[in-house]
Amino acid sequence: MPSLPRGSRILLAIGLAAAQLGQLASAQTRDHVVVVGSSTVFPFAAAVAEAFARDGHWKAPVVESIGTGGGFRLFCKGPGLDTPDITDASRPMTDDERDNCRSHEVGTIVGIRIGTDGIVIASSKRSPHFDLTREQLYRAIAKTVPIDGRLVANPYRRWRDVSPGLPDQAISILGPAPNHGTRDAFVALAMTPPCEMQPEVRTLSKDEQRRACQTVREDGAWIDVAGDYQIMIGKLVNDPGAVAILTFSYLDKNPDRLQAARIDGVAASVESISAWTYPLARPLFLYVKRAHVGRVPGLAEYVQEFVSNRAAGTDGYLVDKGLAPQPAAWLEVERGKAAALSAPRH
Repeated sequence: MPSLPRGSRILLAIGLAAAQLGQLASAQTRDHVVVVGSSTVFPFAAAVAEAFARDGHWKAPVVESIGTGGGFRLFCKGPGLDTPDITDASRPMTDDERDNCRSHEVGTIVGIRIGTDGIVIASSKRSPHFDLTREQLYRAIAKTVPIDGRLVANPYRRWRDVSPGLPDQAISILGPAPNHGTRDAFVALAMTPPCEMQPEVRTLSKDEQRRACQTVREDGAWIDVAGDYQIMIGKLVNDPGAVAILTFSYLDKNPDRLQAARIDGVAASVESISAWTYPLARPLFLYVKRAHVGRVPGLAEYVQEFVSNRAAGTDGYLVDKGLAPQPAAWLEVERGKAAALSAPRH
């Protein structure tokens, strides 16, 4: 990564946002943008911050990775400058999160879609290659699965137990912890659709269906990994018997060490994710506090840089970092939202 001009810096630490903002609790002004949230969006937000600072007009934004859920909690604490200006997310904001923001009088929140990413099932290049269906993933990961007309505790210990065509190795899955938006998106895209098709699940109440389809096994086959994805990559490389649920951008940066399973016959690529033919493609977002625009120098401009053609366009620098670009017409819509942040308020 090119170095920043002298005097500019970007904080890339994880989990420091609460302490950083706590120091600003009594401040009435702030001279830099603060971004918190998703570890998936983090490399993109940091790259935009670096390009933004390099132009020399604004102080370097502070970009912190604390997870999508953690980002929303901090963002929704209130409207003051002791709270973040932006939270980025690897899933849409939920109704409960919007209610939390509303109850703390955060005010208008502008949601901007920045591009598309894909969730991948990655393994070391020293491991056998996987070709998986979403139903096989569901059966390997869910806490309870249908067998002989009943939902029972997951009995599968090896991938070959799930399907005879899969590798004969123990099921060991490194998965994002519950604070990650990738965990929520994976459950929604990979586990829930095949689960809801099971006759044993269809007879359950909505709450029972949700528990059956969204609860991962707790017998050691699934291992929660909190923190940055680099931790997960390190564990994966050191354990050829494991697979990990990662995002495409991290796979794209480690082609010499990692490989990804085909999902329902489709390989993950920038092209398949952009075209939404890859089954585990999902959108990525920024959520901007409208009340901070005009109070924090460079806030609107940072967001505009994020969806500019040079960053998020087909040949933009974010694509080089693994972001799958949006169709031009979609990007133009998001660009309009970003431009409107600079419009006078009446």
